[in-house]
Amino acid sequence: MIVKQLEVGRLGVFCYIIGCEDTKRAALVDPAAEADRILADVASNGLTVEFIINTHAHPDHISGNADIVERTGAAIIIHEAEASWLSSLANKAFLTMIGGRTSPPADRTVKDGDTIPVGAITLSVIHTPGHSPGSICLYDGRKYLITGDTLFVGGVGRTDLPGGSMKTMMTSIRERIMTLPDDTVILPGHNYGPAPTSTVADERESNPFL
Repeated sequence: MIVKQLEVGRLGVFCYIIGCEDTKRAALVDPAAEADRILADVASNGLTVEFIINTHAHPDHISGNADIVERTGAAIIIHEAEASWLSSLANKAFLTMIGGRTSPPADRTVKDGDTIPVGAITLSVIHTPGHSPGSICLYDGRKYLITGDTLFVGGVGRTDLPGGSMKTMMTSIRERIMTLPDDTVILPGHNYGPAPTSTVADERESNPFL
């Protein structure tokens, strides 16, 4: 399994390249900006992008969708509660401010418990509402958990945007993330903490919000 973490754009978003070493199929999680750089990394690993997976539809995480779709033909996957937000007027206005483009519509929506095959890899969808109604985490079932803006290293996502709820988000973190094995590697949606990754055990012990 290939896992690459790239900090892209002006807002410190982490884009993840998830690649299958056997089939050379790949998914891009939150390709927020810098399509040239992302796709150069994809090519250097001999991968073919099959999916774009958005952890949620906030504009700082979807602003690169259009460029990637145009250049790869990748299908966009997002939680069913977020699909209509991809092209919302509020998103369009913010995307203009940060130099992004409006995302194409979703090709597939998912819900809690669904799986996304990336070659021989299976990513499980864990619905973690709170930062936004359709926020999701992606778990490979063994080692890695991509948490989007639900859980950061030493922090948690904001909840002051439409549809946000601190109570709901903390329940998601405690019941859906902190119950995973202690050595699960946390791959957050932004480079906001003292390190780019963490573990479930480390966050349980040191995250001041927990």
